[in-house]
Amino acid sequence: MSSSHAPENRRGRPGIALAIMLSAQLMIILDMTVVNIALPHIQASLHFSTTTLSWVLNGYTLTSGGLLLLGGRAGDILGRRRVFIAGIALFTLASLAGGLATTSGLLLAARALQGVGGAMASPAVLALIVTSFPEGRERTRALGIYMGVITGGSSLGLVLGGVITEWLSWRWVLFINVPIGLAVVAIAPLFVAETPRLPGRFDLVGALAATAGVTALVYGFIRAAASGWGDQLTLAAFGAAAVVLTLFVLTETRARQPITPMRLFADTSRAGSFIARLLLIAGMFGVFYFLTEFLQKVMGFSPLRAGVAFLPMTFALFAVSRLAPRLMPRVGAKPLMIAGMLPAIASMAWLWRVTPGTGYWPGIFGPMLLIGVGMGLVFVPLTTASLAGVPASDSGAASGLVNMIQLAGGSLGLGVLVAVFGTASRHAASHPLAGLTPLARSQQALTHGIAAAFGFAALLDVASLLVIITMIRSRRTAPAPVAAPQPREESVAS
Repeated sequence: MSSSHAPENRRGRPGIALAIMLSAQLMIILDMTVVNIALPHIQASLHFSTTTLSWVLNGYTLTSGGLLLLGGRAGDILGRRRVFIAGIALFTLASLAGGLATTSGLLLAARALQGVGGAMASPAVLALIVTSFPEGRERTRALGIYMGVITGGSSLGLVLGGVITEWLSWRWVLFINVPIGLAVVAIAPLFVAETPRLPGRFDLVGALAATAGVTALVYGFIRAAASGWGDQLTLAAFGAAAVVLTLFVLTETRARQPITPMRLFADTSRAGSFIARLLLIAGMFGVFYFLTEFLQKVMGFSPLRAGVAFLPMTFALFAVSRLAPRLMPRVGAKPLMIAGMLPAIASMAWLWRVTPGTGYWPGIFGPMLLIGVGMGLVFVPLTTASLAGVPASDSGAASGLVNMIQLAGGSLGLGVLVAVFGTASRHAASHPLAGLTPLARSQQALTHGIAAAFGFAALLDVASLLVIITMIRSRRTAPAPVAAPQPREESVAS
């Protein structure tokens, strides 16, 4: 379909085009969390250890986050619809391969390919929405629906993962993507208009260096959890990460069209918002992983019950995130961020006290609510701080960088918390309490490691709060710019 036909398509069936693109986006967003609840069943089926199991999540987020900006650039240069369809096709095939995986290695490879497909498809979704709807009420409404998919998809994935795992099998968590993906690939060319190709260069070295560097760093932490900090492969991984990430910075400084313009870090307040987001997500992503482990392995919840257990956080996050833009003009972005970090820190400190005898209502329900309230207050003003004062020419790169940091922070944080968990659980296993049965000793070691991970997550949140206080400038910011840049999380890095 040529670009000359694009206006006709947009005027003809924009509602169908929107439904197609948002179905694909929801599928990609869901896949970041829907697997969480299925992790214990995946572990039992494919014989993962508790530490290596985290790669089922990190294999997806590392490739998706590392190649996100490259996917946006590809849409610019090759045509967004073309790259969108190719990304969904790869995502669908990788989902099928993951569902059929008979070994842990095959599943991890499939998850990594899912991330590549998501990185290709996601950046094109928002750009195609913008080109499919004229500026004004129609576009605003479409962007509002898009935001609902972005904010609700991750939380929905936790519940949906529980339903699918309990009623069908963990494999259907991946298989469910196949009919949706095939339908999108078949229908998209009929209703979604192609965009004109733009001249440009691919910063392939920068994208690969960023992905490889963070992957090596995460591997080092997870290796340390299993084999100790003095292990040769652990040290080699940290050394490789230092070399490759240094190469990434040098590449981005000299590239003619860098995938991550270093000038975006020149502003202290913006750089502080990036660091604060990295630390905050690092703590939160690991908490979801270990809460899932605690609910099912220690408290004995079924997958469905574990998914439902996350609903207090989901409802609180959804409600408070709608309130935050109204509060920003009154109290300012920085005070709102600080106010949000306090319940977030309190929730981690509360979870730090879990024991094998902790019950849901006295020990988990409260922290869930606090996490939802805290994150709902923090994310909107933090995103505003990341995008404030960015020139129009860098807006795509800045908003894409926000989400690349978010995904990389999640992977890195999970790796760090797995290392903390592994060290603490090994220590507890070597010093068991007297008189415990073997099963009780195992539960004690597992819970001790999980509690230590929650405690370290609290420290990451405290560090994020200190960065917000010391680096981010206080300013009263109107909420108007937030709605547009926030969805541009995966927009083209122009």
